[in-house]
Amino acid sequence: MMRAVRIYAPGEFRVDSVPEPAPGPSDVVVRVHACGICGSDLSYVAAGGVQGPVSEPFGIGHELAGVIEAVGGDVAGFAPGMRVVVNPMGDGNAIGNGGPEGAFAPRLLVRGATEGGSILRIADHLSFERAALAEPLSVALHAVNRSEAKPGDKVAVFGVGPIGLGIIVFLKARGVDDIVAIDLSDERLSRAATLGARATINPSRDDVRERLGDLHGAGSLFGWHVVGTNRFFDVSGAPGVIPQIIELAPFHARLTVVAVHKHKVEVDFQMALGKEMMITTSMAYPDEFPAVIALLESDADLSPLISHRFPFAQFDEAFAAASDASRSAKVIVTFEEA
Repeated sequence: MMRAVRIYAPGEFRVDSVPEPAPGPSDVVVRVHACGICGSDLSYVAAGGVQGPVSEPFGIGHELAGVIEAVGGDVAGFAPGMRVVVNPMGDGNAIGNGGPEGAFAPRLLVRGATEGGSILRIADHLSFERAALAEPLSVALHAVNRSEAKPGDKVAVFGVGPIGLGIIVFLKARGVDDIVAIDLSDERLSRAATLGARATINPSRDDVRERLGDLHGAGSLFGWHVVGTNRFFDVSGAPGVIPQIIELAPFHARLTVVAVHKHKVEVDFQMALGKEMMITTSMAYPDEFPAVIALLESDADLSPLISHRFPFAQFDEAFAAASDASRSAKVIVTFEEA
């Protein structure tokens, strides 16, 4: 038997004793060394499930790195001892996202495992804690890809939790230097500045329109007062952010929505039409894992992305830290048990 985190009801998770996983013919078992707490984990606990309360408990945790421990008889290319990250949605899995398995456990069953599908190898020098950033950074890279941001753009990132911080990392890697980070947490804004944001705005004390106008220029379009920012990212999920961006945006601005909005957002399409805005959405990571692993294996300083580390025995404390957006970025849970 082993210990694993499972959701039971809205606001309720438990660290249960569950059977050790055994691989079927096409499966592998990964010994988990590190797993990050995602904002979706917080949401699943709050809702009691992915879309709402579930009738049976299910496991959470999907941002993981570890070592292959056991391999099914029909699996080719893998052997015990290989260091890997897991794409939780690869090969038809939904690890920690409503499927039967979750990665807040010492061992994880990965069904139908293929190389480049659910399993990707990592270099020996890459720490497991840093490797566990592969999944959230893949979300961030996909958002930057969807935005089509390029050098010379003037960018505003609303919400600089782990995904917003990752977006800044990849914008900088793409040669975008004029990035403004916007968040209610000074702790997160400080991390954004360290990662390359040109300026930061805290809406609790700053006028966002005025500050963006000072930084990116301001003007008028059909009587609307606009700023010079031409690329916007909504990573906050706050209900007023999308309407605010549409008000601020100049002609031909682009908005990429990355946040999960739990309630309907009213959009002024007359204004968006007059500005010929492009509004796109971004979710998950169809092709980004290899590029992210290459970044993780480089010497890029990504230390501001991780704010806390806790052993699995202190999962309650780890979850509480991740729930406090004012002081946390990525919270990593580590596993030492054999």
